[in-house]
Amino acid sequence: MFSPPLCTRVAATKEGRKMAILEITQRDAVTHIMMNSPERLNALSDEMLAALQKTLDKLAKDPTCRVITISGAGKAFCAGHDLRQMQAMRQNTDAGAAAFADLFARCTDVMMRIQSMPQPVIAQVHGIATAAGCQLVATCDMAVAGHGTRFGVNGVNIGLFCSTPMVALSRNIAPKKAFEMLTTGDFIEADRAEELGLINRAVPAEDLAAHTAALADQIAAKLGAAVKIGKRAFYEQLALDTAAAYAHTGAAMVENLANADTAEGMQAFIEKRAPDWKH
Repeated sequence: MFSPPLCTRVAATKEGRKMAILEITQRDAVTHIMMNSPERLNALSDEMLAALQKTLDKLAKDPTCRVITISGAGKAFCAGHDLRQMQAMRQNTDAGAAAFADLFARCTDVMMRIQSMPQPVIAQVHGIATAAGCQLVATCDMAVAGHGTRFGVNGVNIGLFCSTPMVALSRNIAPKKAFEMLTTGDFIEADRAEELGLINRAVPAEDLAAHTAALADQIAAKLGAAVKIGKRAFYEQLALDTAAAYAHTGAAMVENLANADTAEGMQAFIEKRAPDWKH
């Protein structure tokens, strides 16, 4: 049985009024973040990036949260950066150069934060995920998408190559396919995204939330300390050569084995019973 969800909001100022730019729902050990700017297709505006950074930083310290899911309100998951805000930056004396650099640095901070979180982060994707929105999907540890969802790094269609989204995309799918998407601006649908490895699974659109919740619950039931160590080691070893990766992950396993709950889990397996984990 699920405990009743607890809902909170992260507010941002828009046109002189308050709006809940993020809706946060907690159910058992799973925290769901819904980007709530449907009129902008949940663009990664200054406000959205700030709210995501603040919320992720807070959740990283929350021992009751074991898995995080991210979705978007309205008809799209995320349409990338807010082009209206970017165009306004051109009014600065340097034609926006400093503001653009700051924008991409802040966006990078959010993406890097997702992968440094102790909890796995799952994207729940519908509608479209374009440019930096596709980057967000590729950055999350896992992703589930409804059939008919479209993914693209289509900035090239307006003369802006998606260079920062390219980093996450090219670490998810084969380089030649990533480069094709980047240079043509073509979209792919959920089934093809699953084939390429951009998402974990494509599911019926009407069942998207249920499939994402089931995956989150399955992971949340594991020993949190083990998942935390494993996630950290997963990303760290990717940057190493094979020998160094084995040395690094061997040390991670030694760290994991020192955990009392891991000892209990191993003994429970030997004794053919459920583990009595304390944490």
